[in-house]
This record gives sequence, structure tokens and C-alpha cells, in this order.
Amino acid sequence: MIYICIYNCCIYMNVEKVLKTDIEMPLRSKSIIHLILVYNSIGESLSNALKPFDVSLQQFNVLRILRGQKGKPANLSTINERMVTKMSNTTRLVDKLLLKGFVERVTCIANRRKVEITITKKGDAILKKMDTVVNSTQAQILKNFSNEELLQLNNLLNKF
Repeated sequence: MIYICIYNCCIYMNVEKVLKTDIEMPLRSKSIIHLILVYNSIGESLSNALKPFDVSLQQFNVLRILRGQKGKPANLSTINERMVTKMSNTTRLVDKLLLKGFVERVTCIANRRKVEITITKKGDAILKKMDTVVNSTQAQILKNFSNEELLQLNNLLNKF
């Protein structure tokens, strides 16, 4: 059993009930399905939190990476390496953020093949607002866990 959050309402989840089966699943299969269901639920909760900003979870991740550069530009390769979910469409994510005015893209004078990307003041300001909403959503998702349980969960996940 594990807690799953849907629309900021936590319920106790039973994999067999979610899958609508009376057959008890093998423990290993059940564990993997639990992880997938929790991953999907967390992603949905965070995506819903970011909807008012018209930013995807991946775009949010790009903005956080750029803010972490502390004013220094990053290239597409650096962004892709630091993404939580690795994707081949980092260019498309940056293009969408560029259209919103959240990032700037400049071609390097010394090497015209190199593109440097930085977060704008507008991007930094909106990211601060997103941080508040995301932090609140994370707190809601994890509200049933003590700090000790979160440490234990992280230790277990590190075994992967």
C-alpha cells in the first residue's frame, strides 16, 4: 500500500484495486506498478500546479537550471545533461520559453555553432512565483510523510 495524491487529495492506494483485479500480483510486479502510479500522480499534480503559468514541468526544469547558472549562460548540452527527465527536444523547450520572454538565446561570437542561453528578468520573476506554487504542491504530496520517513524513502530509492 502507498499514498497517492490526485488533485491534492491523498488516498490510500491498493494496486490491485487501481487495476481492478482480484488476483494478487507478484511482489516485484506490484512494486514496479506502484512506482509508476506514484510517478504519474506526482507528475500530474506538479503539471496542474504549473498550468496557470502556461509552463510544462520540463520548461520549469529548464528555467531552474538556467537560474542555477547564476547569470552565466548555458548551452543546450548543459541543459540536457542537467534535466531531471532526459529529452532530445531541449531545443523545442528553449524555443517555447524564448517565445514567452523567459529566456534569451545568443549565438557565441567566438564559435557560431555554440548557442548560449540565459534566463531573463521576466523568467526569473515568474520562476519565483512558480517556486511558491511548486513548493506548496510538494508539501501537499508529501504531507503524510515524516522527515524520518522521507529519509528512509530516499535511502530506499538510492538503491536503484
